[in-house]
Amino acid sequence: MPHRPSLRSLSDRIRQILLFELGGLLLITPPFMWLSGVGLGESFGLMATVAAIAAAWNGLYNTGFDLVEGRITGRAADRRGIALRCAQALGFEFGLLLLTLPLVMAWTGMDWQTALVADIGLALAYVAYAFVFNLAYDRAFPIEPPTRSDSVASH
Repeated sequence: MPHRPSLRSLSDRIRQILLFELGGLLLITPPFMWLSGVGLGESFGLMATVAAIAAAWNGLYNTGFDLVEGRITGRAADRRGIALRCAQALGFEFGLLLLTLPLVMAWTGMDWQTALVADIGLALAYVAYAFVFNLAYDRAFPIEPPTRSDSVASH
């Protein structure tokens, strides 16, 4: 049975989520506004609300993904390969799409087909962003392996 790898600390996970969502707001809101025809205030309000939902989903999904991956492979999340990173990003965005489609419809007054296209566009933009962000974050903030005293104390 593989060993249990270290997970990110709560403070590290919070920093990761905050940086991800702030960067996403700054990068994704302008193109959404331009492509959807929704005004700046409405676009920013919608994107901020989606970001809050995504932040909660991010913490739940990525912690669960890291935990399951670690139990199966014995590998820490910052050692994840490219294929699994792609699967992680797609799974995250599909779950977020299910959570946010009704919100996009209600907020913008779009019919469900138009909202679905807009939400898929957002999801595709965020998949690319999530891939690059998480790769960069893992390189900038590697997960520290537990010290001998930490592993002895936990047993």
